[in-house]
Amino acid sequence: MIANHKGEIPVVILLLPFLLGISIGIHFSSGIYLMPLAVGFTSLLILFLLLNFYYNRFKVYKKRWLGGITIHLLLFLAGWIAAINNNELNSPRHFSKLPAQTLLVRINNEPQIKNGLIRFTANVVASINQKQPAVATGTLMITIKDSSAIKLAYGDELIIPGKYTPIDPPFNPAEFSYKKYMAHQNIYYQEFLYPGQYRLVQSHAGNVFIANALALRREMVQKLKQQLHDPNAIAVASTLILGYKADLSEDVLQAYSKTGTIHVLSVSGAHVAIIWALLAFMLNFLNRFRHGRVVRAIIIILIIWYYAMLTGFSPAVCRAAVMISTVIIGKTYNRYINNLNILAISAFILLLYNPLLITDVGFQLSYLAVAGLVVLQPVVYAWFTFNNNWVDKIWLPCSVSIAAQVITFPLSAFYFHQFPVYFLFSNLFIIIPTAVIMYSGIFYLLLPQIPFVSAGLAWLLEKTILLMNYVLASVEQLPFASISKIWLTATEYLLLYAIIICVFYFLYDRKAWLLRAGIALVFIFAVSISIKRYRSYSTNSIAFLNLRKNTGIVFKSSNHAIILTNLADTDKNYNYSIRPYLDSCKISDAILYKPDQEIRSAFLKKQGDFIQFRDQSVAIINKSFIDTLSNIKLKTDYLYITENPKISLAIINKNHEYHTIIIDATNAPKTVQLIVDQARAQHVNYVALKRNKSFITASN
Repeated sequence: MIANHKGEIPVVILLLPFLLGISIGIHFSSGIYLMPLAVGFTSLLILFLLLNFYYNRFKVYKKRWLGGITIHLLLFLAGWIAAINNNELNSPRHFSKLPAQTLLVRINNEPQIKNGLIRFTANVVASINQKQPAVATGTLMITIKDSSAIKLAYGDELIIPGKYTPIDPPFNPAEFSYKKYMAHQNIYYQEFLYPGQYRLVQSHAGNVFIANALALRREMVQKLKQQLHDPNAIAVASTLILGYKADLSEDVLQAYSKTGTIHVLSVSGAHVAIIWALLAFMLNFLNRFRHGRVVRAIIIILIIWYYAMLTGFSPAVCRAAVMISTVIIGKTYNRYINNLNILAISAFILLLYNPLLITDVGFQLSYLAVAGLVVLQPVVYAWFTFNNNWVDKIWLPCSVSIAAQVITFPLSAFYFHQFPVYFLFSNLFIIIPTAVIMYSGIFYLLLPQIPFVSAGLAWLLEKTILLMNYVLASVEQLPFASISKIWLTATEYLLLYAIIICVFYFLYDRKAWLLRAGIALVFIFAVSISIKRYRSYSTNSIAFLNLRKNTGIVFKSSNHAIILTNLADTDKNYNYSIRPYLDSCKISDAILYKPDQEIRSAFLKKQGDFIQFRDQSVAIINKSFIDTLSNIKLKTDYLYITENPKISLAIINKNHEYHTIIIDATNAPKTVQLIVDQARAQHVNYVALKRNKSFITASN
């Protein structure tokens, strides 16, 4: 439903400057901006009040644009101020600004167990120095390697050492920025603990409602495990119905991701709508009583928000809960509100509570998908008209899927770098199984254990999930199931949205200038992609990667690459740190070699510990290096020191002549410091990779 006039969607128009203000505030979040922004906001507010108070005297009605500009500036500044106030680092009581030998922290979410590690976030309650506690604020990411920590729960208070460290930035090109991801959750520091380094001082100190909701969710997950037997079925049921994602396997996630159905595994608006439909049907009898409609609305809204709390208050659920609450209130009092205005109202409410939600991918995808359904779906649906009622009913969900996929494609490609080719079939297929899973799961969890009934519901739930998993896994294995290695720049991402707007607006309004603008934007987009691809294919380089305890050197020649590493291509470290770099460089042919292997290819030769790559060479010095005096010095561009060799730089210099030393991250801190000190003393160029970004050099 495209608005014919901006007067139909005033809340959407007012939301835009607020979003812009938050975006600016996230990038310019220092507290030094707060005072001038507050002065500017107050001045504009006084001006706005004066314009309204003296509306007729100053003939403001002749300059209506003045009021509009003032409101937009007020909302822009309000968004910026909200973002600064929300930043925990701006608080003078933030724990990082206070001296602390120990910290008193309170667990603020449900601890997750993975690979023998217990992880959770915690609010810092107090900073303790010289046995003197001081009130502190801030959030800390804590990881504990201790089997007894499995008993920790939401609301528990711990005493931990004040030895936190900043979260590391990405060290390798195209690597996921965990530091940025956590910063968007207002978390900037982390701490790793071992047995004996923490002490439980109090339990159940958190919010009672949240604690009860999490306890109920754990009970429900256990109830699912009683009757369901397949681990993947239990994981999908827990995730889809309760928002509990801890047990999902990588294979299941990949199948849903590559078929464009990953949204099913995130409790969202569709799930809340199913709950709403069920409650509305069950409580329909209340409409017969006086004030029954109001009582019915209150009960449904309370249950929906309790369900949102039960599932962890994800952005998609909160958006759906706010929207559905608004719709319920409107219907109760027979008021009509434009769906886009409802969407904008829910965004206003959530962003006022937490401006950083704007950076959450789930938040962005959720709002874009709903906006696409409201605006684009009617346009897509109008493409075809069918006289056959059944065909028309099939085309309706197809139009919904196409609209949602089109509007979210640029964002998905920007973040996840892939496009599911068979999304239409996959999304059509999951409609019925999802509904069956939700309804059978809800009834199974809510009803007491009834012979045959509970077992029957559990059997239906499990078999439906297994069927859905099987079909999606089969679709994932089909040829060309997904287009991967899509790496967009921010400019290309915005160009795609501009193209989508032009094309769909042209299909709606049939104005020629929209078509011409769309074609021009497509041309610019194609040129940008072509230039980027040409640069990638015409560049040869050596990338010395920082893989912490592992070795990684990538020799790139056009769209071919040889990777020297001790990691397998199935290793999670390889997929986290190496593969993104290869994909971003458009590498179509990558071959892995172990560091001790001999290599002979068209562009690289490795013999022993010497590598010749085009016009550049690398000599490897490792723990097996033998000090043998040679009459001729080995000339090389880079000396790659790895695995803590027990040899001084002076001895190495007897046999090697080089330009730069590369000290990789496998070396111990003492070894790194020793080599750095020697290199500085001898005025030698060096690059230390440990806790630093990778080093990439071009080659001809």
